[in-house]
Parts: sequence; C-alpha cells; structure tokens
Amino acid sequence: MQYRRRLRSRIIISFALLGFVLTALFAAATLWLRSVTENDLIDGWLQNEAANFVEFKRRNPSPAAQFSFSRQIEFWVFRPHSPNIPLEWRELASGVYEIEDREAGSGELRHYKLAVHQASDIVSYLRYDFSQEELSAQQLQFALLAAVAAFSLLALLLGAWFSTRVMRPVSDLATRLRSFSGGSIQPEPLAPHFANDEVGQLAAALDDYSDRLTDLVRRDREFNADVSHELRTPLAVIRGAAELLLAQPGLNDKTLGRLRRIERAVQQCTDLTNALLMLSRGERQHGATDLHRVVEQIVESNRTALANKPIELIVDGASGVLIDAPEPVVAVALSNLIGNACKYTAEGEVRVSVHDDRVEIRDSGPGIAAEDAGRLFERGYRGKSAEGSRGAGIGLAIVGRLCELYGWDASLAPRPEGGAIAVLRFNPPRRS
Repeated sequence: MQYRRRLRSRIIISFALLGFVLTALFAAATLWLRSVTENDLIDGWLQNEAANFVEFKRRNPSPAAQFSFSRQIEFWVFRPHSPNIPLEWRELASGVYEIEDREAGSGELRHYKLAVHQASDIVSYLRYDFSQEELSAQQLQFALLAAVAAFSLLALLLGAWFSTRVMRPVSDLATRLRSFSGGSIQPEPLAPHFANDEVGQLAAALDDYSDRLTDLVRRDREFNADVSHELRTPLAVIRGAAELLLAQPGLNDKTLGRLRRIERAVQQCTDLTNALLMLSRGERQHGATDLHRVVEQIVESNRTALANKPIELIVDGASGVLIDAPEPVVAVALSNLIGNACKYTAEGEVRVSVHDDRVEIRDSGPGIAAEDAGRLFERGYRGKSAEGSRGAGIGLAIVGRLCELYGWDASLAPRPEGGAIAVLRFNPPRRS
C-alpha cells in the first residue's frame, strides 16, 4: 500500500513551504530590485560626472583647476590615442564598466566601476570604488537569509498550531468511531457532537450511512433467522419420515438405497444451512470433529451418487485427527472439494488423503488451467475445464469464505501427471 502522510503533517508542511516560498521570493525580488536600481543610478551618475569633467577641462585646461566630485573618485584625463592610457582601457568606448583590480600594497582584490567618456579632443576615465556597495549587498543577503529562516520557522509553528485546531474535530470524530464497539444494534448519533461545518456534514453523512447499514443488518439477521427456521422444519420432517420408512421390515435393496440417499441429502442440506447461517453471522464456533470419519461419510455419499461412472474412490491417511470446528462446517468444505473432483473426473480414481494438518484430494480428471487456479475460489468464477457443466461457481466460494472465518487455507492446482489436486489445510489439529 502506498504510504501517505497524515493530514495534520501535510497541513504543517504546506504552511512551512508557503512561508518559505513567499519569503524567499520576497528576498530574491528585494536583491534583484536593489541591484538593478543601484547599478542604474551609479552608472547614470558616473556617466554624467565623466561628461561634466570633460566639459570642465575644456573650459579650464590648467592643471591647477580642481573639479569637485560628489563622491570619492579617482580620475584621469588623456589625449586621444595617448600612450599613457593603460593598455586594458584603450579599447573601451564611452560607457560604464565593472572591473577588478588588486591594490599595489596589500594585493587585495577590489571591485570598481570605470566610467569612460570619449571626446574628439580629450578622453576622461573616472574610477569609483564599488567594494563598499558590494559589502552592503552581502550584508543585505545575510539579513534576508536570516529573515527567510525566521519566517519559515514562524510558518512552521503557525502550521502546527492551525493544524491542531483544524484537525481537532476530525480527530474527535475518528475517536468516536473507534470507540464504537458494535455491541449495540443502533449506535449513538455523531452529528449532535459537532458544529454545522464540513466535519458536522461528514458526521451527519456517517449517521445516515449507519442508519441504512443498521437497517440492512437487522433485515439480514431477521432473514437468516426466518430462513434457518423455515428450512430446518421441513428437513426435520423429511428426516423423520425417512427414518420411519427405514425402520419398516421387508424393504428391498432398491428402496433401501433410495431412502439412505434421501437421508444423506437431508444431512447435507442441514450441514449447508448451518454453515451458511454461521457465515452470515460471522460466528466462529468450536467443536471436535473427527476428520477421517467425516471424509469417509462424504466419500460414501459420493460413491453412491457416481452410479455407473468408472471411478474408484480411495480414502487413506491418518485417523483420529480432531479439528476445532463444528462438523457441519468441515463437512460442507470437504463436500465441495470432493464433489468437484468426482464431478469433473470421467474415469480413473479420486484419492482422498487425510494428514495431521490437511486433506488432499487428487483426481485423474481433465485438470485445471494454471491461470484459473488462483481465481476458482472467487464467487461466480468458473474455469475453462467447467465449460459445458452445470453449476454457478458458488461451492468453492463458500469454501473460501469458511477458510477466512476459521483461518484455514484452501488451494487448487494442476498435477504434472494429469488431473488436479485440492488441499484444505487446517489450523494445528489435535489427536484423539
């Protein structure tokens, strides 16, 4: 199953991410606007100063004339194509450039902005130390990083606080649902305990679903009780009539065989009714069923039903194995597996082996497809080998439900030598 974070954790993470993203975007926008604005202002100011300086020198060519700059600036004035112009500056056109240079004494790398103004008769170079502005920018970056971390932490704390308040009604609803043990037919309504908001609407929807489910369970229980009573009564009548007929003297063998067949059919119907009733109620009852004796009875019943079919039914294995389950449940599960083996085997043998923890049924029939083996216990599913035969694919589904109720394991698989093998594996049994 795919792992999903708890809703409260997702709210906290969402708040933290929102705070981090918003503050990070604000910090990035602040740095970008500062950089663009500062560069535009300084570049424009340097270009303006360089042009003013050239005009001043034209009007005052004397070296003693001093031009007053608004900031601390180094300046040089040359004639065009003068050999005294530094080599790296000679090809620079009018404009502002960012350069790096090392101080002569300390060798420290400094950042400058160089303003160049090219005129026909004079060239001026103004160099402005930009290191202080870069240091200020770095300090601003550190301050903004600290602000991002602080606001992200604040968003995390706010997310934890808000998530607790938001999730409290949901947690309360989950707690009330978990506290319902199912002992009462009609559970306590949930909606009155919550405000008329989304959680209250969810509680009301759960109450409505609970009412419908309770009504369905009540009707199901009543139906099961009615069916159980209405089926058991005629079955008891049939059983009593068969026993009275069997007690009469002078019955021929054909009549005796038919009466015993009726008696076995009544017993099978009674076992199936009891098993289905337990399945519908989800009741796991206990017992001490002799496994070998039940297998013998089921095999004998199928032997009679085979008529003239050339099939040999064989029972072997351990005796005295007791299963902790009612005899009707064990009989229904084994009847379906043994009956299927006899039904789909045209000739040969069906061997039922009783072991300490399982029963194995091997047949020499057409077998089953490997892709069908894992789905034959699904309700309504019939494998390829069942084509043309009567049945609705319910018998093995009942076996699967009984296995779920009692913790057993049933499987069907093809045999390499032909036919199929069915295995019903029980919980650890005990010996009689």
